[in-house]
Amino acid sequence: MNVINDGFGVRSGKLKNLNIWKAKEHLSKNYLRMQRSREKMEKHNRKRRVCVATCNRADYSKLAPIMSGIKSHPDEFEMEVVVLGSHLIDDYGNTFRMIEQDDFDIGSKLHTIVRGEDEAAMVESVGLALVKLPDVLQRLRPDILVVHGDRFDALALATAAALMNIRILHLEGGEVSGTIDDSIRHSISKLAHYHACCTHRAEQHLIAMCEDHSRILLAGCPSYDKLLSTNQREDYMDIIKSWLGDEVQDHDYIVALQHPVTTDIQHSIKIYGLMLDALVSFKKKTLILFPNIDAGSKEMVRVMRKKGIEQHPNFRAVKHIPFEQFIQLVCHAGCMIGNSSCGVREAGAFGTPVINLGTRQTGRETGENVMHVRDADSHNKIYHALELQFGKRYPCSKIYGDGNAVPRILKFLRTIDLDEPLQKTFCFPPVKDCISQDIDHILETQSALAVDLGGTNLRVAIVCMKGNVVKKYIQPNPKTFQERMPLILKMCKDAMQDANCLNCRILGVGVSTGGRVNPQEGVVLHSTKLIQEWSSVDLRTPISDALQLPVWVDNDGNCAALAEKKFGHGKGVENFVTVITGTGIGGGIIHHHELVHGSTFCAAELGHIIVSLEGPECSCGSHGCIEAYASGMALQREAKRLHDEDLLKVEGMDMKLSEPITAAHLINAAKLGNSQADAILNKAATALGVGITNILHIVNPSLVILSGVLASYYQAPVQHIISERALFSVQSIKVVTSHLEEPALLGAASMVLDYATRRTY
Repeated sequence: MNVINDGFGVRSGKLKNLNIWKAKEHLSKNYLRMQRSREKMEKHNRKRRVCVATCNRADYSKLAPIMSGIKSHPDEFEMEVVVLGSHLIDDYGNTFRMIEQDDFDIGSKLHTIVRGEDEAAMVESVGLALVKLPDVLQRLRPDILVVHGDRFDALALATAAALMNIRILHLEGGEVSGTIDDSIRHSISKLAHYHACCTHRAEQHLIAMCEDHSRILLAGCPSYDKLLSTNQREDYMDIIKSWLGDEVQDHDYIVALQHPVTTDIQHSIKIYGLMLDALVSFKKKTLILFPNIDAGSKEMVRVMRKKGIEQHPNFRAVKHIPFEQFIQLVCHAGCMIGNSSCGVREAGAFGTPVINLGTRQTGRETGENVMHVRDADSHNKIYHALELQFGKRYPCSKIYGDGNAVPRILKFLRTIDLDEPLQKTFCFPPVKDCISQDIDHILETQSALAVDLGGTNLRVAIVCMKGNVVKKYIQPNPKTFQERMPLILKMCKDAMQDANCLNCRILGVGVSTGGRVNPQEGVVLHSTKLIQEWSSVDLRTPISDALQLPVWVDNDGNCAALAEKKFGHGKGVENFVTVITGTGIGGGIIHHHELVHGSTFCAAELGHIIVSLEGPECSCGSHGCIEAYASGMALQREAKRLHDEDLLKVEGMDMKLSEPITAAHLINAAKLGNSQADAILNKAATALGVGITNILHIVNPSLVILSGVLASYYQAPVQHIISERALFSVQSIKVVTSHLEEPALLGAASMVLDYATRRTY
């Protein structure tokens, strides 16, 4: 067949082929786009492979709650468990068995410990782990590796994972303990891509180390989740007796756990021997655990055996105790001694007294239950510490967690973007005093529950770290103890429920009350006449038992001073005095930045300084006290006297017949020219000024702060009297009026905010 090519046919064919090619290309692009979208969706929906690696009994106690949480979400996570280190050594209890008993499948067991228990053996163990780990990690190919703490085994894990481009989540980074562990811990933090830390200070340290704040979770310690939920077991006495015998009693035994300090092994061995001598002399049943596998542990075991501890009738030496049972033993011990981190972390949650020996935990945040013995030349110092600490109980501390760490960590694991670049980027911002917390990571605002028991009203408030009152509750103060205590507990519980809705993490409860208070025991010793049935009252125990929070109690005058110290004119002032001028006269003394209580908790009863031998009778039963002249009650008494004598009202003064007479009427009358009212107020100001002059001569503060409803009236006269009557060296001391609207509540809150967050030795 002849084809006549006029040029148009070829062009038409080419156009047809081009259109077909474009259509195929379009279909191909759509297919690839759909394929990529499908792959992305499958990748997003697939389970996350999480590898949890544990090296010893201590880190397993922190990892086990997380492992349980991961295991309980099989639709979201695939978990692989790798066991290495001292878990697999018979001398240290073959603790891998407890992992199997907890129903976790162990995917890999790596024998990585080179025996020798010296510095060289530790280095060789790291090298052996680095040789064995690549095969395991290559086989498992996890999305995320979870590593805990500061052990040399963990450093090998983090090094291997980082070099193999595996994302690392490091637990408990940013902490400080004062040994080689610090260097290892910080090294792991620099290798890790994500961090779950326990305290706000640890978070600040990580930020100061240039870690990305968006990759840091303030979670709390995972062991607290199990610790706070199981510490009230009914069978605790059975556990105690199974380890220490049938004769032992609750709070009448000691738990001892001392590890070597690898940077000063000889000192570790010395203080370990002195501890054993002190425990033998103290003659109390003692459960002593073998030290960990660090360099120096072999020598410490030799010391223990040389002293016959394993055969001594007062001692029970063990290599391992299951964590759930160990919690009960620590919770109900009369004292814990040694240098284990458990003493400065977990024991604080129970208020168990602790004696920390040596330098291994120097720099750790601790509760007030910890007493440090850094060095000793004989066992006498340690023995004396045992005498001071044994059998005491302290307020429970939740510095390291609130029992909700695992849900936060699981949420954090879900949010990790597996598509983002693996290469870490470091941030170099200035370190700030306060870093805002991320609500997506369930980081609540640290707050306190403040209670103020006044003569008229009972007030409860949620107070945040900056001193802002988030929410306040007010009820009339009942007249009887039987009505008052249930109302306090109900108001506190209502506030706790609201705190959850307001995203406030309540750290504890602070109580401000009238009367003389023993703050160490949380007991009101003697009340004022304004609060009836309020003597010999234990406030700490019922509130702490009901809310499961630490509780601090102090006199309202002392609380006013603490409020000024944290939020008011006294901030940063080393020595100052606060004087409350209200219904009564009270106050508090701050000396060298600390509140002065006195030997019988009667210091700073400023209203009962006697300024006249023949003065009016005071509510305390004496005569001539400042309070009998200058308090609101005293001025009200004088106002009523003038009113009864028809000498109070002057021209221009508006008074209703049904209106009760108060101190305000006396002040108003004086302002309108009532000479007798003016004379009474001058005498009151003089009495207060003379009393404060006496205070200046005794404690020599650098500042006087007047608080209360009468403060603004008294400020100028008191300053004038000081300039006239005080010694020359104190005449220049300033008298200022407080700008705080709620000093009692803020002072009560400050006890919590300071003591619950400031725990560094």
